[in-house]
Amino acid sequence: MPQIQTGDEQFLRKLRPSRIVLPVLIGLAVVGFMFWRSYKPGELAPLANARWEWLLITFLVLIARDLGYIYRIRHIAERELNYRQSLDVIMIWEFASCVLPSAVGGTAVASFILNKEGIPLGRSLAYVMVTALLDNLYYVLMVPLVVALAGSALYPHEALQGGFIATLRVAFIVSYLAVTAYASLMLYAIFVNPYSVRSLLIKMFSLPFLRRWQERAAHHGQDMVEASVQLRGNGPAYWLRASLSTAFVWTARYAIIGCLIAAFVPMNMDNFLFIFARNITYKVILLVAVTPGGAGIAEGAFPTFFGKFIGTATLTSFMVLLYRVVTYYLYLVLGSIFLPRWVSRVFSRRPAQA
Repeated sequence: MPQIQTGDEQFLRKLRPSRIVLPVLIGLAVVGFMFWRSYKPGELAPLANARWEWLLITFLVLIARDLGYIYRIRHIAERELNYRQSLDVIMIWEFASCVLPSAVGGTAVASFILNKEGIPLGRSLAYVMVTALLDNLYYVLMVPLVVALAGSALYPHEALQGGFIATLRVAFIVSYLAVTAYASLMLYAIFVNPYSVRSLLIKMFSLPFLRRWQERAAHHGQDMVEASVQLRGNGPAYWLRASLSTAFVWTARYAIIGCLIAAFVPMNMDNFLFIFARNITYKVILLVAVTPGGAGIAEGAFPTFFGKFIGTATLTSFMVLLYRVVTYYLYLVLGSIFLPRWVSRVFSRRPAQA
């Protein structure tokens, strides 16, 4: 049996496979309630005429997305990981995103995973910071495009009243401004002056109502300093490949809903692009979810954002279940398989440098 230190054991307890029970129960309960409330005989008839080519495309997009993640983490980590290690890292990272609240996400454990793969902690933090920076920049750059594409259709006017639409619009704008500010701060810290950013964070969190998080902010500022030292020497080719792979994986991630709907409902390019655009606002709801992986909230909000493109309520309920199976429950299962093997492998060798 591998020897696991107390601190590592406490950390891994957050990822124990038994944690999948709660999000599965919450998600299935919500979907079951939706079926019970909306089921009408005959509304599932389109399932008999499913277009296998779109189901195949959905499967290929899922595979391509995960391969893109594997390539990205291996490239960002400057090939300190082999492909087997990169696969394990991505599967456990996805699993962590499923069992931790969406507001926390898998990024919170990513540096721990990389460190246990033998990458010193300072470099692990730097690599995770690169992924966070590029993810945020994708969102910052994509939002103006989808706003220009969808306009007012970006929000589900057909399902929500004016007051809810106004609240959603405010939340969307606030989240966009917050992500933009944070991405700009990270860019400045990594490429210009990390020490001034660290000082700014410490001063900002010395305010009375923020003082409880001052120590955490100081640690985050120091992480930026160490990341800057680690990453400044990387040339344009490093950032170009990292950026292109990030754009690839997130575009594939946002396209999956449209591919699934197209398998059962006639789809034109305009509707596909609208679904892609509306997925951006759908994710805002998940960002504030307090349940593991957004369980229950993701299922409950899905019809509001995408029911218009599907048609009947019963078919929409089925699409909710199918979407969560391929993007959520699948990774709960895979994570439960990969995690014990990973623990056995990484803790049976010499501990990584702290």
